[in-house]
Amino acid sequence: MSPEQSARRRGPIDVFRYLDYRVFLADFYRAKKRRGFSYRAFSRSAKLGAPNYLKLVIDGERNLTKAMAARFADACGLSGDAAEYFARLVEFNQATNAAARNASYERLADFGRYRQAQKLELAQAAYHSKWYLPAIRELCASPQFREDPEWLASVLRPAIKPKEAKQALELLLELGLLKRDASGRLQQTSAVVSTGPQTRSMNIRNYHAEMMRLATQAMELVPAAERDITSLTLCLSPDGFAQLKQRIQDFRRELLELADRETERGQALQLNFQLFPLSVALSPPPKAAKGSEEKRHG
Repeated sequence: MSPEQSARRRGPIDVFRYLDYRVFLADFYRAKKRRGFSYRAFSRSAKLGAPNYLKLVIDGERNLTKAMAARFADACGLSGDAAEYFARLVEFNQATNAAARNASYERLADFGRYRQAQKLELAQAAYHSKWYLPAIRELCASPQFREDPEWLASVLRPAIKPKEAKQALELLLELGLLKRDASGRLQQTSAVVSTGPQTRSMNIRNYHAEMMRLATQAMELVPAAERDITSLTLCLSPDGFAQLKQRIQDFRRELLELADRETERGQALQLNFQLFPLSVALSPPPKAAKGSEEKRHG
């Protein structure tokens, strides 16, 4: 069997286990290379002009159009849902803004085989997409906490549905962020939730965007005495900016240590940090030569 024919057999790896099409292609090539496959053979199979086109795509030097993605899927032996998933994966990885990336990810999650292969990934993504999941996890540390969806739904701000509270508890247990003690009471674990590298930044951006939305909402719904929303506008040098970022990181660690020392916890709180530019970075003016300064002031 020629390398081209071999390429058209079902791929040696499961594309539904991937959230980066370039990683999939790299693994596909490595698996095929053991059987005498080559970049040139792939190019012939996909009817590509350049013999190293696959390598350029794997290395991130080339993107794939919709038509080219279909040819790559065929050359990898993908068909049906697998070929469609690969096309959606290309769309997801090449999305240029958050809205397009989120929409593409939702289309990926529609595939049944993806949901089977990526159960933990989906659960972790859900953790960052629902603002009340971290809040419920923190409330669990309070002596007044009750494992009652009705109670939980009523104490959160803004209130959620009891069904959402019930699903939240189940997900927190599934992720290992809550566990039961010897008496059966829910308690926090030291586990830290972490999504895969392909979706981590997307999920974290969604989480921060949701928390900023809640902060805006709190200015209308929460009395001033129960909140503190302030801001500063500064002009700093690059060194001053670096120092400010470090101070924020140190302050965040200090607050976490303060929370760990708490013995009577009774309210879940959200503290946001945002530091972003309001202008381009201005270059300092060039320093005049010493002789020209003397001449100007002489």
